[in-house]
Amino acid sequence: MATELHDLSIAELSGLIAARTLSPVELTEALIQRIERHDAQTRAFVTPTFDLARRQARAAEAEIAAGRIRGALHGIPFGLKDIYDTKGILTSGHSRVFIDRIPAEDATTTSRLYEAGAVLLGKLATHEMAHAGPSFDLPWPPARNPWNLARFTGGSSSGSGAAVAAGMVPVALGSDTGGSIRGPASLCGVVGLMPTFGLVSRAGVITNSYTFDHCGPLARTVEDCALTLEALAGYDPKDAGSLSRPIPRYGKALGEDLRGLRIGVLRHHWEQDIPASDDVRRAMEAALDVLRRLGAELEECRVRPLASYFDVKIIIAESEIFSVHQKDLIARPKDFGADFCSRALPSVLFTANDYVQATREHRRMMSEMAPLYARFDAFVTAGMGEAPYISDYRSVSFWQKASLLTAWNVTSQPVLALPNGFGRNGLPLGMQIVGRPFGEETILKVGHAYERATEWHAQRPRLVPGAAAPDVTPPPVLSEPADRVDAETRDLCVKAARRTGLPLDDLMLAQLLEGAPYALEMVRRLRRDHDLAHEPANVFSFPR
Repeated sequence: MATELHDLSIAELSGLIAARTLSPVELTEALIQRIERHDAQTRAFVTPTFDLARRQARAAEAEIAAGRIRGALHGIPFGLKDIYDTKGILTSGHSRVFIDRIPAEDATTTSRLYEAGAVLLGKLATHEMAHAGPSFDLPWPPARNPWNLARFTGGSSSGSGAAVAAGMVPVALGSDTGGSIRGPASLCGVVGLMPTFGLVSRAGVITNSYTFDHCGPLARTVEDCALTLEALAGYDPKDAGSLSRPIPRYGKALGEDLRGLRIGVLRHHWEQDIPASDDVRRAMEAALDVLRRLGAELEECRVRPLASYFDVKIIIAESEIFSVHQKDLIARPKDFGADFCSRALPSVLFTANDYVQATREHRRMMSEMAPLYARFDAFVTAGMGEAPYISDYRSVSFWQKASLLTAWNVTSQPVLALPNGFGRNGLPLGMQIVGRPFGEETILKVGHAYERATEWHAQRPRLVPGAAAPDVTPPPVLSEPADRVDAETRDLCVKAARRTGLPLDDLMLAQLLEGAPYALEMVRRLRRDHDLAHEPANVFSFPR
């Protein structure tokens, strides 16, 4: 059995544990051995916690033997993106800045998984501060895609996607600020769930964006995401964005009959806004056919162009992450990786007025969805295409290209990402199922029905025991010459950096100048035609 345990879902493993045909200790040891055989090539782990895992597995085994079963996650190993605080264990953000950061307390989500009886196997690679990457100038290397070790995992929950796809953990927590759960899920061929904003606590998780951060699971199956969400969801007074809601038994909502469900098809996303490859188009058409056969009523609909959401998200989120790390960017800028600086530095050009106007537009974008919620129970759109080569990554692309994933961070809706095919290079493709706010039960039901009707989720990458990750040419730090920026823009950049206290060296100035034209263009595109009563999305409200 031990050679097959890594292929089993949480639901299957939990059933074996409950039936006493598998012990948590046996399962934990099998996965530790798999990590030791394969992590040299996937580089998914920053800090293994094998001794802790063995202690937790023995405790789970004793409790289960005594009849004290806590639920589906009791005795199930998991991994944490290395932005989730773990008491007494390094939480690094994959950054030199936090290379010796040992939290005194667990994140709320960490505690809730412990309370469910889950077993922590380790802290997983991320892009620096859950933001930038893949980067080769950090204390730990970037994670590799198990389907092709020269390819990108997606970010920023890179180690979470790689570890689940490689069968080293059945579930891992990631975070999603602009697609960071759904991107790795799509590129690594696993399932990722971004819950509704406020449903899962962010307390004790290194902040990327106060406005757009979501915490959620990556797993092998939709059911496993549902079971994990049951353990994670719930109000937390430590998180200012947390909402008090009844928490359903998400696993009980799953079924295979979609009759009567109305699903809006956002075809313009992958055909017009960001034209997809032929492989993605074919996979999406086939997926829509499956949903129809399952009884769903499909109708095309439209929202704003994806670039509009992207502009609003970037102006808000980059302003926020700069404020989070401003002290260290001033005091120790060289401890940050180059890619983080390429993303964060141009945000000095965003003014307080830009930020407030973007939050007002954010609220309008959320309100615009209300008529669609009345028409549809859920929506479907494309995920990512095949994973690109790591060596093809360019930092400036962050500023140049809108995203298929970011719109739903802006609207705060829940999204399920799951596999829906393979491309011509044998790499996974994915799609997204988007719900109404707090519509997790519906999107999990749709995803589960689709999953049961197809075999994409059952495919596994082939890993060679003891192999090492192949050498990859690190992407260049800069892609565009600094002299392409006119003197006026250069002067604006220098003054803006000086106002924030940044000590610019030549490289930092060049990184700021590289992103500046794109940041300023976002500001120019931002709608400002608000009435007096148009409030921002982040107005204060008392907790319920």
